[in-house]
Amino acid sequence: MSDTSQATRRQFLKNAGILGATAMVHPRFTFAGIPESDRKVRVGVVGGRFGASFYFHEHPNCVVEAVSDLRKDRRERLMEVYKCAKSYDSLHALLKDPKVEAVFVATPAPDHAEHVLACLAAGKHVLCAVPAALSMEESNKLFEAVKTSGLTYMMAETSTFHQVVISARRYYENGDFGEIFRSEAEYHHPGLEVLFYEEGKPTWRYGFPPMLYPTHCTAYPVSVTGERLISVSCLGWGDQSEALKGNPYNNPFWNQTALFRTNKGNASKISICWRGALMGTERGEWHGSKMSLYGKDPNGLGEIKISGSEELGRDDGGFLYKKGQKENYDQPKWWDSDLLPEALRHNSGHDGSHTFITHEFIDAIVSNRTPMVDIREALAYTVPGIIAHQSALKDGETMKIFNFG
Repeated sequence: MSDTSQATRRQFLKNAGILGATAMVHPRFTFAGIPESDRKVRVGVVGGRFGASFYFHEHPNCVVEAVSDLRKDRRERLMEVYKCAKSYDSLHALLKDPKVEAVFVATPAPDHAEHVLACLAAGKHVLCAVPAALSMEESNKLFEAVKTSGLTYMMAETSTFHQVVISARRYYENGDFGEIFRSEAEYHHPGLEVLFYEEGKPTWRYGFPPMLYPTHCTAYPVSVTGERLISVSCLGWGDQSEALKGNPYNNPFWNQTALFRTNKGNASKISICWRGALMGTERGEWHGSKMSLYGKDPNGLGEIKISGSEELGRDDGGFLYKKGQKENYDQPKWWDSDLLPEALRHNSGHDGSHTFITHEFIDAIVSNRTPMVDIREALAYTVPGIIAHQSALKDGETMKIFNFG
């Protein structure tokens, strides 16, 4: 990126009240902004549901070369969205196409590791939907395959690119939090059982353990501070429902709540729930010694910033305490800035994240750089959930989490 582009970005951030005049762009926030190359990456998109919700056809450095799904109607949908005339009835058929350089794997979660390994073996760069893997065995295979391939791997975690998470990274870079000593994240999706069956047949979601889908939560603490989750105690809740019986994962839980310890000794509480009297939400909080930031609440409360204060107040018991300064936080629309190519500056799925994911993957290939959610980051989001589920099956036993770096 040119010095002019860097200066433009810093001025935008300064005007948004998130970056000081002398601050540098944090290496964990690697967007390249406006492209400076005319190279076109030829992408194949596999998976006609989630795969149809991205913007490769709008990116100035990308061409959708081919699409694939096992179902004809979904292949046709992908062709329509991406204005692509070429389709294949399987991933393996698409991988034989020499014109396809990179693949977006948007297939069911249990297939992710196998499909990514196949793409890497075929010499293709890979963007993969979440989670990266469902077991430690798959995690190890992925890590080794990416490392030895020399190819670009990225996981398409949406929470990493939520607007408030981008802001949190900026505040963290600028030192505004002081020290983040605690974080929370919630992914509550009550009623998920409506997705257990399709056309009378069980889908991959039937009985899927909540903590095996952790990345919408783990991205909140990990992507902001870079800390790693190194141990966990997790509890699960199930109600002996017929809806869970006989599931292929032998999972007894609808909901799971975990307390993680980071490599800096800090706490992170994560809750993932599929059933209950809950409001659906995907949100996080970062609690710091000088400032805290609260993501949008499902009860209608917008983003809030709390700054430390010496002002004293009294609680309802009459005891003195230091009153934090509360202010409603006017969330910048990062998608409407020069962090993205002009064609992608519009709102998109999952709180504006889809255009950022599109750009981060394509630009990483064009610029021959590591994407923000590379294999190490992807496993730092994914593996804690795998171990948390094991902890829940052992009634909350504290377990160590392997760190891939």
